[in-house]
Amino acid sequence: MLMRIAVAGGTGAIGTLVVEKLKSAGHEPVVLARSVGCDLVNRNAVKQWLVDCQSVIDVSGVSTTSSAASMRYFTQSTANLVSVGRESGVQNHVALSIIGAAEVDSSYYAGKAVQERMLHMLPGGYTLLRTTQFHEFIGQNIKRLGAGPVQMAPKMRMQPIAGIEVAAALVDLAEAPAQGVVQDLAGPQEEYAPDLFAKYLQAQGRSPKMVEVPVPGPMGKAMRDGGLLPGGSARLGHETFDAWLARQ
Repeated sequence: MLMRIAVAGGTGAIGTLVVEKLKSAGHEPVVLARSVGCDLVNRNAVKQWLVDCQSVIDVSGVSTTSSAASMRYFTQSTANLVSVGRESGVQNHVALSIIGAAEVDSSYYAGKAVQERMLHMLPGGYTLLRTTQFHEFIGQNIKRLGAGPVQMAPKMRMQPIAGIEVAAALVDLAEAPAQGVVQDLAGPQEEYAPDLFAKYLQAQGRSPKMVEVPVPGPMGKAMRDGGLLPGGSARLGHETFDAWLARQ
């Protein structure tokens, strides 16, 4: 059945891939993002965008490392999407979260933890998928942490997955009835973030001085100690970082 599916954060790195997947499957994606006039923290702004939508895929986010700012954003955006969605007849609210976010509950992850708790309180009508970081995470952070001839990289154990595999999983979930919390999804193998930074830069013909940085606080501890790695029951994706990088 062809569906009208809202994509909150549909202009972001993962949202764009979700929209492409929906279109290729013949669905009608409705992009919710500030750039198209939909501020997710404004309930009235959300109303007009969810008309006749059967499902919502929430891959929205906020650029902050502040726990308070992240919690405020996800509290407001999740409440608006869920409540307006129910009024509009949305049957399945599909949310993307991060493996380990609820346990770390700090910095950006504090907002994701709030989002998860809000969904757990619902009587039904939602699907929650947790994944590891994406391969695309590396390029984004290289831009953010680079400084001339020096490239900083966080000391981080990770098991990244291709964004396109996450997008495909989200679309599959949105096409189905709400399932609550579903099996975690992770990349095929564990990696070390500084190694991936170096590979990415080498592929661009760049060789800055690499400086490994321990991130402070609960977030940094989880990054170093494997707190953001999947458990043994997680479903694993197929595309390694090297294979992903080769097709960029």
